[in-house]
Amino acid sequence: MTTTDPHDDVRDPELPGRLLLVERDALIPLLRSRPDSDFALRTACPGWTVRDVLAHCSSALMRVVESRYEKDVFSPAANDRDIAERDDWPHARVVDELERGMTEAGPVIAAAGGIIDPVALGEWVHAGDVREAFGVAGAYGGDGLPHALALLARITRVKGHVPLHADLDDVDEPLRLGGVPGDGPPARYLGDAATLIRLYAGRPLVGTRYELVGAREGELNIFA
Repeated sequence: MTTTDPHDDVRDPELPGRLLLVERDALIPLLRSRPDSDFALRTACPGWTVRDVLAHCSSALMRVVESRYEKDVFSPAANDRDIAERDDWPHARVVDELERGMTEAGPVIAAAGGIIDPVALGEWVHAGDVREAFGVAGAYGGDGLPHALALLARITRVKGHVPLHADLDDVDEPLRLGGVPGDGPPARYLGDAATLIRLYAGRPLVGTRYELVGAREGELNIFA
């Protein structure tokens, strides 16, 4: 599997699209195999069911595909409106729209110069939210994880986020995240890659084991 070097500061415009395609091939068959009752399960996103998460994801990607960006796009209020617009859709229609968005959004994100790269990472995290609600092991892992880590590293560096050196139990090379360290050393993380994703996405950490030195958990959340 080919992915971007997470230590390379040159943007790979195809990376977000690769992440979406890998996740599409994993998530869509899973969704089509689940009974309707599973779409009512609660997720890690406060107030959102699996169905709500999927409706949010599909609508966000179609906004990207169709270049529809209202003034408050991706705000909580806009997200709630997008979900409400799909209230009377069958689950299968939401999944079909999600599949189309994951297929077609990559080239649009690539051409945007980096400003909407985080959309792809957010979609991948939400897929993890759905898997976790279903009780699937390794919810924030799978074949997309290397691409997600590379994209996370790139996004945090561009944002000048908290400098952090991550020694990952399940990845050979350390990962450098965030901006250039100042006078002191970067923060340090020791643990597995999926838990690192949970930290940066602000997801529940119950049952995880890791060490974080030099930064607080809330400082790492890029979606806060």
